[in-house]
Amino acid sequence: MTQRELQVERLFKLHYRAMYRLASILLHDDDESKDIVHDVFARLLAQQVELQEDTAQSYLLLSVRNRCMNVIRNHKIHDQVHRYLLSAYELEHTSPEDLEHEIEMLKVGINELFPPICREVIRLHFTEGVSFREIAVRLNVSETTIYKHLRNALDQLRQTLKKAEQ
Repeated sequence: MTQRELQVERLFKLHYRAMYRLASILLHDDDESKDIVHDVFARLLAQQVELQEDTAQSYLLLSVRNRCMNVIRNHKIHDQVHRYLLSAYELEHTSPEDLEHEIEMLKVGINELFPPICREVIRLHFTEGVSFREIAVRLNVSETTIYKHLRNALDQLRQTLKKAEQ
């Protein structure tokens, strides 16, 4: 083991419990809490951050807190998108012709989505069934960005359908 790895291992042994406890209190999810703590240590190794003994615990706990806040924010956005999707797709149709017309308008609307990443998010998620997390990895953006583009795309599609009804 390198000197760096030994230092991180020592920090892990000293601070893991407090870090896990904080994540667990904030997230109420054991597995996600463990993942966050492990991610903090993985980043610590990757970034070659030098920690001083007197500030190590504060740095590590703050890192856990920040990662937890990001997870909580992403969960809230995810929940909002799901509620939005449910309301956006509660369509009542009186005839098959109306349904066909709306499907055609959706196809036109999807082709006109701007910026193009909105079109790609819709295509990947609804056509290929790719998860939001995987789309974020493929497009090299955050999951939050994917939710924002999805919401933007759904707003645009809603407007397209409203125009078609007039």
